Parts: sequence; structure tokens; C-alpha cells
Amino acid sequence: MEHIRTPKVENVRLLDRSSGQRKASVGTLYLSATHTIFVENNPETRKETWVLHSMVSSVDRPPSTPSGSQLVLRCKDFRVYQILVPQERDCVDVHASLVRLSRPEKYSELYCLSFNPSVNKEEREASWSFIDLMADYKRMGVPNNLWVSTTVNNEYRVCDTYPSELFVPKSASTGVIVGSSRFRSRGRFPALSYFHQDTLAAVCRCSQPLSGFSGRCQEDELMLQAVMKSNPGSDYIYVVDTRPKVTHRHTLLTHSALSDTHYKPLCVCVRVCACVCVCVQLNAMANRAAGKGYENEDHYTNIKLQFIGIENIHVMRSSQQKIIDVGEMRAPSMSDFLWGLENSGWLKHIKAVLDAGVFIARAVADEGVSVLVHCSDGWDRTAQACSVASILLDPFYRTLRGFMVLIERDWVSFGHKFSHRYAHLDGDPKEVSPVIDQFLECVWQLSEQFPCAFEFNERFLITLHTYIYSCQYGSFMGNCQKERRDLRLRERSHSVWPQLWKDRSDYTNPLYQAEQSQSQGVLKPNTSPFYFKMWKGLYNHVEKSVPPRQSPADYLSAVREESQQLEEELTNHQERIAALTGRPITWEKSWVPRRRTNWLQQRHSGPDPPTTHMELITGCGHAPYSSPSATQKTRSTGPAPNPPPDPDSDPESGVADLSSRSSSDGKEAELE
Repeated sequence: MEHIRTPKVENVRLLDRSSGQRKASVGTLYLSATHTIFVENNPETRKETWVLHSMVSSVDRPPSTPSGSQLVLRCKDFRVYQILVPQERDCVDVHASLVRLSRPEKYSELYCLSFNPSVNKEEREASWSFIDLMADYKRMGVPNNLWVSTTVNNEYRVCDTYPSELFVPKSASTGVIVGSSRFRSRGRFPALSYFHQDTLAAVCRCSQPLSGFSGRCQEDELMLQAVMKSNPGSDYIYVVDTRPKVTHRHTLLTHSALSDTHYKPLCVCVRVCACVCVCVQLNAMANRAAGKGYENEDHYTNIKLQFIGIENIHVMRSSQQKIIDVGEMRAPSMSDFLWGLENSGWLKHIKAVLDAGVFIARAVADEGVSVLVHCSDGWDRTAQACSVASILLDPFYRTLRGFMVLIERDWVSFGHKFSHRYAHLDGDPKEVSPVIDQFLECVWQLSEQFPCAFEFNERFLITLHTYIYSCQYGSFMGNCQKERRDLRLRERSHSVWPQLWKDRSDYTNPLYQAEQSQSQGVLKPNTSPFYFKMWKGLYNHVEKSVPPRQSPADYLSAVREESQQLEEELTNHQERIAALTGRPITWEKSWVPRRRTNWLQQRHSGPDPPTTHMELITGCGHAPYSSPSATQKTRSTGPAPNPPPDPDSDPESGVADLSSRSSSDGKEAELE
């Protein structure tokens, strides 16, 4: 509270750009220790807008106008609020307060350490046990005679950014593990991430070796040999380096700058402007020159090295900012939007991450070859590639609970720099990068190609994105398991997973069908460029030109819920009738003629004929579901007569697949 100069300002105007709001609301602005709160003056609505300080990414103060001083709040979930304060003095105080409140300097200032919902101590402790990673490894069949648990990293002695419980090849001795750790950046030695029971192939992860141009380590070579031996069906492994092998950074320099001995240009191309373009090799090759690098296939004779080409965190940060800039354009033309999207390179980066997962999944499932994945330090691009591969390989991770387990394993447990990447604390802005944003978008892209394969919906991914940035729960605090233990987050904060599970009805995909082949098998997405879409749901929550409306998926969920309620009411009526008459009643559906629609008479002269949400779902004007209570049913001892064929029906429409089971007789209720 000591950072709040002015806790209350009246006659403030607020415009929520991201909600499609066109006219600013007038009300009172309040500043609390955790939130900025705006309350409308309108006594009929009294709408309140709450903005969590930890969700604010920047507070800009444009030049003042005759009507007042402005503030622009840009949030980490890509919402933008424009505030107009009548008095400049109040605006200066609010600006200074928000800048400080949105940039906490220590963990004790974060919202998760002051957020205390009505949960007692026992329930809070139980919430941290909601996800059991050891149970997931047991589901994979680990430990076994190939992979075993190791105590080498107890108390984080070998690697302080790794979890204390790890699985390694059974043939790898403690000396080999420790020696390999010393040869790997940050001590992150090869450890098991996912085990495929059908092919016995594994996905392992680590960091880059400290090989330089000629360095080698016998223990590290033996470690990779042990990973290979843990898969009896293959005599080699893939080593996937997710970085580009060589990239070029073009930097314009004047002729005087060339005299600086710091620059050793590898190639120089003279331009007309009397400047030169210096191409500097970066990433894997540059790391190798600095004493790090990648595996030498002459030393590791049992590997096949594969470079993927995912760019570094700095490129990704710049790319996402360009996407945000495109979204903030006022009434952009189609050419402006397409140019901005192309210039950002964002979808190209999403494709690179997805390509990495596809390569790993094919190697494990189709070739039966184990894969060792790494980038520089093994906590950004490595987490992306391993988790995308797990999504493709295992249907369990496409369920709501399984996806939570995946995030907890490959991101939280294995050490991802949440506090640095998502600016939880005021620190180096160069450490900020949308690493997990890209993973969530890859999952969304997959859900667009396989709409029936995922138990969760888009809303779940967006909510998870918000919780990662909001600091409301302790699950995503800190950069590794050891840091979270030292902060005593289990005692001082709450886990996010029980809350998400409690609200799972809001995050359920109505199209999910677990019994379908695409939900059970390995996903094989098409990664051609035209299959990638702009994720409007994340970057543009609501269309700016039209009022918000219910999505077809939400509408379908509502229809299903209403149908289930009608079926339950029907069952109750059946039981009451049976109790009154003293005899059980069985129901059988009789054929009811469907009203035929002449579509030729419904043509409109306008460009967009009126379309209801129901038509969007079913593809026709017919109701997608007829509840049992609306269908005439009679008791019969023989089979029901076959209804005449409906000339308007389309057996290939796929609508019949969206069937529900009646709670009264256990038979499927067909969609009318």
C-alpha cells in the first residue's frame, strides 16, 4: 500500500479496447495493493472492471489532451485498457503507482502469497498432491528392467535446476551420470521424459554439451550409449538439437565501425549505401566456438544428429510483439494485416516447434528409435519439443487431467524459468519470451486439425495462459523445483490444478470422443503452411466490429446439457408412473415425420443470409437433437417399423456421431 499515491480518482473514463467497447464508460478508479478497479457511475449496471497488477505488462502515458490526461494499460493476456483522468496531477500519481505495483521486486510482493481463498491448511496441502508424477511414470511402465529411478540428484546435489526424482538408463552408473552432468551446460544430464511402452523407445532431455571444437567426455559418451542400450530394438539414437545449426544476423555497420577489432566478419557484402552487411554465425556454431555446442558424431558413434531450427528467445519475443502490434492497428486493411502477420514470422515459429514434435513422435512410434532432445540449457525449446511429442504420442495427455500432468512434468518439474520468461519480477527484459505461449498455441493448432481428439477446449488453454502470467497460484512461481522449495510455496500458496479440475465442466470439449481412432492413436498432423491459423481467441478475445456472441462449441455444450436434463426429467416421470400404476413402463421411439424445408425459397439477396448457431453446428436448418420427451413413444412387443427414408438427410454429414445415451434405457438417442 505504500506505493499507492492516490487510492481513488473520480470522473475517470475507461475504454476497454479488447472487448469491442466503442464508447468510454465514466466511473471511479480505485487502486488497491493487488488490483486496479474501475466502477461505473451508472446506477443500473454498476459494472466493475478488475485488472490484476501482475497482469499489467506496461503502463504508457501518451500526451495529454484538452479533455484530460491519458494512460494506456497493456496486459499480458493482450487486453488493452485506455484510461482518461481529468486532472494531470492525478494521472501522474496513478501512473507512478501502477508502474511500481506492476513490477514487483521480490517474491513476497506477488499475488499468490497474499491470495487466501477459503481453503484450510489440510486442503491446501492436499492440493499440492493433486498431480502425482510418479503415478504417471508408473502408467508408462517405469521403472522397469530398462529405466530405473536414481537418487543421484537428491537435495539437488548434481543439478540444482532438475527435480530430485529422475529416471535414467539402468546401465548408467552414478559415476557416468555425474561425469555427464559436468560435461553438460548447467549440469542438466540426459534424463527420461517419456517412455513408449509399445516400441520401448524413449524421449530423453538434457542441455548442450560443453564440447567446443574438440572437447569430449568419456562419461557423456557412455551416457548416450546407455540411452541407446535401454531400447533393445535399435542400435542408435537420434540427438535432436532444436536450435538452427547456423543462422546469420545481418548488421549494418559504417566503414569506421569495421576498424573495430571486435568484429571478425565471415562474409562482407558491400551495399550501395556505402555500408556493409556483416553476417555473424550464431546459435549452435557460435556456442561451439564459446566452448559449448553440439555432439560430434565422430565421438558419439551411436547417434544421428538432427537440427530442427527453432529460433532463440529473443527472436520469439520480437515476433510476438509484432503480432501484438498488428492487433492494435485501428481498422487495418487486409493487405496491412497479412503483411504484418508475414513480417512477424510468428506462424513460421509455431510450425518449427510443431515440426520438432512431429519428428520426435515419428522416430519413437514409427521407427522405434529413442530420442535425446536439447537446446542450449534445456529448459525452453527442449520443453516445447518434448511436450508436443508427448501430446502426439499419448492420448492420455490429450485429456484434461493428462494435460495438467504434462505441464507439471515437462515444464514445472524439469525446470522452466517461469519467473524470468513471464516477467513475474522486475528484472532483465531480455529474459522475457513467450515460450509456453508457443506450446499452448501448438496444442490449439492440433485441436483445430483433430477437433475430437482433445478432452479440453480452447477456453482451458486461454485460462491456463492467464494463470501462468497472473501469479495467482504458486504452481508457476520460481524457475525450478529447488527454488520453489526454498520459497516454501507449498506452505504459503495454493496449487492451480484442483481449481481447474473443479471447473472442468467449463473446459470440456463437447466434440471429444475418447473411443475414436484419432483420440486413441498417435496423431499425425499435417504441417503444411496452409494448415496454420491465427489464434484469434488468444490475441483478440472479442471481435472489435461486432458484439460478442456464443461460439458453436459453447452452444453445443449448452444443448447437450439441456438434453441431459430433459432425459433425467423423463426418467423421473417414468419412475413416478411405474410407482402409480404398479407396472414398469418401457419406451420405444416411433417415427415422426420431419418437416421438410425448401432451401431454394430461403435465398436472400444480401451477401450474408441469416444463420443461427444451430445451423452452424448441424449444417442444416434441422434441430440437432430431439429430446425423448418431445418424441412420441409407445409400448410394443415387436420391432418398430422402419421409417421411410428422408430425402433431406445426409449420411456423410457426421451429425449422427454427436449422439448421447439415454439414461432410461441405455440406448443411443438419434439426432433428428
